[in-house]
Amino acid sequence: MSPLRSGPACVGANRSKLGVTLTCKAECSCLKYVHTEAVQAALAKHKERKMAVPMPSKRRSLVVQTSMDAYTPPDTSSGSEDEGSVQGDSQGTPTSSQGSINMEHWISQAIHGSTTSTTSSSSTQSGGSGAAHRLADVMAQTHIENHSAPPDVTTYTSEHSIQVERPQGSTARVAPKYGNAELMETGDGVPVSSRVSAKIQQLVNTLKRPKRPPLREFFVDDFEELLEVQQPDPNQPKPEGAQMLAMRGEQLGVVTNWPPSLEAALQRWGTISPKAPCLTTMDTNGKPLYILTYGKLWTRSMKVAYNILHKLGTKQEPMVRPGDRVTLVFPNNDPAAFMVAFYGCLLAEVVPVPIEVPLTRKDAGSQQIGFLLGSCGVTVALTSDACHKGLPKSPTGEIPQFKGWPKLLWFVTESKHLSKPPRDWFPHIKDANNDTAYIEYKTCKDGSVLGVTVTRIALLTHCQALTQACGYTEAETIVNVLDFKKDVGLWHGILTSVMNMMHVISIPYSLMKVNPLSWIQKVCQYKAKVACVKSRDMHWALVAHRDQRDINLSSLRMLIVADGANPWSISSCDAFLNVFQSKGLRQEVICPCASSPEALTVAIRRPTDDSNQPPGRGVLSMHGLTYGVIRVDSEEKLSVLTVQDVGLVMPGAIMCSVKPDGIPQLCKTDEIGELCVCAIATGTSYYGLSGMTKNTFELSSPPSLLFECVDCCIDSSVVPAHLLSLISVEASMKWWTNLRNTENI
Repeated sequence: MSPLRSGPACVGANRSKLGVTLTCKAECSCLKYVHTEAVQAALAKHKERKMAVPMPSKRRSLVVQTSMDAYTPPDTSSGSEDEGSVQGDSQGTPTSSQGSINMEHWISQAIHGSTTSTTSSSSTQSGGSGAAHRLADVMAQTHIENHSAPPDVTTYTSEHSIQVERPQGSTARVAPKYGNAELMETGDGVPVSSRVSAKIQQLVNTLKRPKRPPLREFFVDDFEELLEVQQPDPNQPKPEGAQMLAMRGEQLGVVTNWPPSLEAALQRWGTISPKAPCLTTMDTNGKPLYILTYGKLWTRSMKVAYNILHKLGTKQEPMVRPGDRVTLVFPNNDPAAFMVAFYGCLLAEVVPVPIEVPLTRKDAGSQQIGFLLGSCGVTVALTSDACHKGLPKSPTGEIPQFKGWPKLLWFVTESKHLSKPPRDWFPHIKDANNDTAYIEYKTCKDGSVLGVTVTRIALLTHCQALTQACGYTEAETIVNVLDFKKDVGLWHGILTSVMNMMHVISIPYSLMKVNPLSWIQKVCQYKAKVACVKSRDMHWALVAHRDQRDINLSSLRMLIVADGANPWSISSCDAFLNVFQSKGLRQEVICPCASSPEALTVAIRRPTDDSNQPPGRGVLSMHGLTYGVIRVDSEEKLSVLTVQDVGLVMPGAIMCSVKPDGIPQLCKTDEIGELCVCAIATGTSYYGLSGMTKNTFELSSPPSLLFECVDCCIDSSVVPAHLLSLISVEASMKWWTNLRNTENI
């Protein structure tokens, strides 16, 4: 700084210079205070503000240094002075008022003007308390964007000291200024640049919304006003009859020379009449393919039983023991091989589980069958040589494991593949007991497969009941068109026929597709007394009967219709009778029956001696059936259901009808209910399913009897008291088809 001049003028000048110097020192002290206050404010805001994650945007700082020329205070002089110095220049010196105005305008522009400039990490020079707050905001915001520790604001005084320039004319010049970027805040308070896309901001706001409503809103019943209790129709029909009573069938066991077991019957006929024909199979051309005699059935069944027990596994650890389950996999065109394997299992005291042949490795139906086999613990599958060759095989020639099936050992039961039993070996044949004889599979409506267990005493009693109800005698011929592995085809064509030494003519379904009249031709050819068919077989025979001549059905005494409980079977029966009545068919010969895997045969119509008496039938109102009530109507109306008589209760059985809902109670005579059967000749359980077994096979009723639910519905309110009529009624309140029954006592 230059020395002071003497004299009055110099004193005035020196005083002016001294005033400028003091003013600059005051400004420096003020700026230092502003800096200290800004540092403290920045640290305080850093502690208070949460460390929120910024919005995705370009990496741009909030403060950048602007051009030195952008905010240079107005200067009328052409020269420049050194930093921190005060020089006197008399030329071009503005007045003090003009310099003060220019200085205030420049400071205001530096603080509020630079709104479009970007920010940098350096500090700014400013004055006044407004600049201090601005500096604190900028420093705190810069820290949040950089995600670092608190800003090092101490470098503000060391590296960027406050500089004051005094131009000629005592105007104070402030060094370059910094503009601030325009800021906006998101929903959580994190400031972002205004350059962020509006779509991104909208996406962020959308993501912040709750995905689910609050928990309390789930308990708000908005449909309370829509829930109205349906009032019963006052005009709906109601049951008006008297309460029903349990109905008993005829006494069983009139014949005294029945065998003690089915194996004993096979032994008797195999040794007494070895050459008597037991089963005749047909090829696709309708010619006899193979005749199985009772002698061959006995010897081959013994060979199968011996090989199952002694040739599978080792002597110390056999694969199959008495009581184990094995599956029978045979095609529908080979009943002879199936018959030998089935009776071989009975002689070995092994439980057979007949199933269908799997078509593909991933067959959906066979997956449910595999679940049944797994639950039964099956490890061995018996099959024929032809079926074994037709099964899917891997490139190595082995049968792969089917999807959902357990690992099985496939065993061919052909005689050439079996070892001959020793002369001293003989199967242990004992009287029928409560041991499981076989397991019959049942497919439910949802596709699941259940296994119904049938004991040996139930098997024998059922054969006796069928023999008594149908009047079977020795050496009768029966034509079987049904599936011989289950249901009516198994009971009549495989079991009861052996008990009575009958001759069965088995018609494969492949032959029925080629020649629908084949079963009628065999009835005429073999003078068959009994035929087991379905209503579909009668229908297709009607279509093809014009091409056949010389038909005589006078030898038939029973035409058993297996699905006679279905309402649509009555039309097939009536049409078949109208066409073939001129061919020797009598109307009393048609005998519909009702059955289920659980209750076996429920009822069957017997042939009557009086041919003039028409079979019982009734026309029921569909309106009444909707409300579970039986009302007789006329055939002229369209909303009616015609049902036919399916015969009497089976011998040795007790039958009644109970209400399907709530505690079992006997129905009224004109009320539809659930049919319950109490007999020895029924299934005992669903294998491995104790819960379903209790609900189906152990229903306690008012007469204190154990009843089995059956799969059909009985009604006899429109026929004489000694007859029953079965109809199948779909039930929506249960997962299975309910058996409904009404009787006219």
